[in-house]
Amino acid sequence: MSHDRNPQAEQMGDESMARNLAHQAEAIWPQEHVLFDRYALAGPIHVLDLGCGTGEITRRLADRYPQATLAGIDILESNLLLARRDSAGFAGRISYEQGDAFALRYDNASFDLVVCRHMSQAVPDFPLVLAEITRVLKPGGWLHLLSEDYGMLHMPVVERDGVQFDPDRFWNQNAIAYLKSIGCDGHIGRHSPALLAQAGYRDIALDFVTVDTLRVDRDTFAGIMRAWRDGYTQALAGASGRSTAEVAADFDTIIASIETPPHYAVWHVPVVSGRKP
Repeated sequence: MSHDRNPQAEQMGDESMARNLAHQAEAIWPQEHVLFDRYALAGPIHVLDLGCGTGEITRRLADRYPQATLAGIDILESNLLLARRDSAGFAGRISYEQGDAFALRYDNASFDLVVCRHMSQAVPDFPLVLAEITRVLKPGGWLHLLSEDYGMLHMPVVERDGVQFDPDRFWNQNAIAYLKSIGCDGHIGRHSPALLAQAGYRDIALDFVTVDTLRVDRDTFAGIMRAWRDGYTQALAGASGRSTAEVAADFDTIIASIETPPHYAVWHVPVVSGRKP
């Protein structure tokens, strides 16, 4: 994959990303795993975890499908080193490989299930990736797509230094602005059902995982934000024309509000699924 197709390589390769993936799995998977019941898959199926990162979800999928063979693909070898290290107990069932989501090495109709999580907002031209996913899915196979949407993060409006801090403005003027500057879609969560429909998928559904301060441990939720702060402050500052200190202070305000009862914060995480005809 060229640099232009992986514009977040620096952030994805930062040590903060491994922390982020672990916190996200802890926050999201307890609600997400039941969505796989819809696909009614069992037995010796073939599963592709595209953009597998450190293998947090690949291993959970291997537990859920004990007879499955799984392939984890990621663009960064540094992530895959961690994935291989932590997946030793699944030797023979999980294989990890550095690969290009825009040009998968697999034959047509190779997989019963493709799982793609936290990646669609990170690459430009995601419909090209979707075309590759569709190509390698078997007829009747399922796509499980977790697409982030930065308009679906809602934290309390709080007073800071005598001024009202509006986190909705922060996400729109910083995160979404940054993604737009590198050709990515910060609202792709809401756009994903239409993308699947345009690609010819059937039985399309959208479910929301609710990561909030009532369902998820506050430290876990705050840990996601800390990892984003540590990995993305400089990039967001560059895109918004603000200083790194200002962006970091906004993250710190959001983190404090998540950590402090009785404040309520919520991240609605879209999970879109569809079946290839």
